[in-house]
Amino acid sequence: MSTALAGSSIEWAKVDLKKVPHIVSKEVPGPRSREMHGRAAAIMKGYSGQVNLFPVVFEKGYGCTLTDVDGNTYLDFSSGIYVTTLGHCHPKVTKAVQDAAGQLMNCHDFTTPIKLQLLEKLKDFLPWDLSGVQLYDNGTTAVEAGLRVCRAATHRSEFLSCFGDFHGKSGHSVSLGRMKTVNGSTRAPGFYMLPRPNTYRPLFKKADGTIDTDAYLSFYDEFLTEGSTGQIAGIVLEPIQGWAGSIFPPDDFFPKLRKWCDAKGILLMADEVLTGMGRTGKILAMEHWNTMPDVVTLGKGFGNGFPVTAMIVREPYAESVEKISASTSYGGNPMACAAALASIQAIEEEGLLENALRLERYFAKRLLQIKENHPIVGDVRCKGCLMGVELVKDRISKEPFNEAGTRVYQTAFRNGLAWVPAGHILRMSPPIVMDLDTAAKCMEIIDESIGEAEYHFGYSH
Repeated sequence: MSTALAGSSIEWAKVDLKKVPHIVSKEVPGPRSREMHGRAAAIMKGYSGQVNLFPVVFEKGYGCTLTDVDGNTYLDFSSGIYVTTLGHCHPKVTKAVQDAAGQLMNCHDFTTPIKLQLLEKLKDFLPWDLSGVQLYDNGTTAVEAGLRVCRAATHRSEFLSCFGDFHGKSGHSVSLGRMKTVNGSTRAPGFYMLPRPNTYRPLFKKADGTIDTDAYLSFYDEFLTEGSTGQIAGIVLEPIQGWAGSIFPPDDFFPKLRKWCDAKGILLMADEVLTGMGRTGKILAMEHWNTMPDVVTLGKGFGNGFPVTAMIVREPYAESVEKISASTSYGGNPMACAAALASIQAIEEEGLLENALRLERYFAKRLLQIKENHPIVGDVRCKGCLMGVELVKDRISKEPFNEAGTRVYQTAFRNGLAWVPAGHILRMSPPIVMDLDTAAKCMEIIDESIGEAEYHFGYSH
C-alpha cells in the first residue's frame, strides 16, 4: 500500500467530521448570503441552475469543505463543479500560483521556464503519443482549437457529436451540443448530432432487450450517406457525459468507434475537460476503454481551479497545430503553467489516481445499497469520483422524476452537502483527495435526503 493510500500524503485534506458539516443559520442560505446574492443578481445576469436553486455565497474553501458568508460549512461533493479535483486551495497549487504571480504574470506565448517544465512534464504524464500541445484559459477555446486542428489535418469541414454532450458556450463548440431557440444560438452549418449509447435508456436494443452498440454504428454509417456531405473531419464527444447527468457508455462502444473512425478517415476528439486529470481514477477517462483519441482537451482539474486548459494532439497531427494560428494572449501564462504543473505533481506524489479508485470501490458499493433501498432510484453509476443517481417515478416506465431531483438537491444542501443538480439526475464529483470517512458521511446525507423526498412525494419502502 502506498503512503497516500495509508492516508498520510493527503492528511492536509482530512475533514474533522465532528465539526463539518456545520450549519449555524436558522435558514439556509443564510441572511448574508441572500442579501449579497440579491445585490449581485441585480447586476450580474445568467446564473447557473445550481445557483438559482440554492443561492449561497461562498467565502472560503479548503480541501473537501466550503464555508459561506454566514459561517455555514459544507462538505464539497462537487469539487467546485468538477473543477477543484484536488480539493480547494491545495497547498502545492496555491504556493505555485503565489510564487509565479510574484515573478512574472504574462508575456504572451513566449517560452518561460515554468512553461517548459509543464510541457515536458505533460508529455511524459499523458498516455499514448499525445505530444502536440497548445495552452488556453478556458475549455470552449480549447475545443474550438481542436476543431480547427481536425479540419487542418483532414482537409474536411464537418463534425459529428452526440446527443447530450456539452462542449462549451462559443460559436462552434456550442454547435456540438443541444440547442434551444431560447438560448440565442443557431447551430453552425456542417455540425450534426447523433444518438449515443445509453445503457439505462438505449435507443437501439437487441432481441433480449440489451443495448445494441453495433446498431448505433450502423446508424452512423447511414447518416454519413443521407445526412451529411461526406466531409466529416471529426467526431467530438465526452468520454462520460457530465451536463447530461454522468452518462456512461457501454464498454464496447469506444473501441468499436475507434475502428469506425479509422475506416472512415475521421478523427476522434475526446473532450476530457471534465473527465481528465484523475477524475475517474485515470489520467484520461478514455484509458478505461483503452481507446486512443486523436485530439484531447483538458481543463477544470488541469489547474485545480486556476483557469488553464489545453488542446493536445497525437504526434501524426502535431504539425497541424502550426496551421491554425493557435496562440492566445492568456493561455500558458506563468501562473497557469505553475498551477497545472503543481496539479500534475500532486497527483503523482500523493497517489491520487489510486485514491480515486479506492473511493470508487466504496462509492459503487454504497450506490447499489441506495438503489436497493429507494424505489425512486432507477439507476446508479460510478467511475472514480464521478457518479450519477437517476431518479424516476417508477422503475418500469423510467419516467424522470425532476421534482424529486430538485428536492433532494436542496435538502442535502441544507444539511451541509454542496453538490450538482441535473434535473432528475443527481451528479456527484467529490475531490479525489477525500478520505473514506468523509465519503461515507456525504453518502449518508444523500441517502437520507432521497428518503425525505420519497416521504414527501408519498412513496413507501
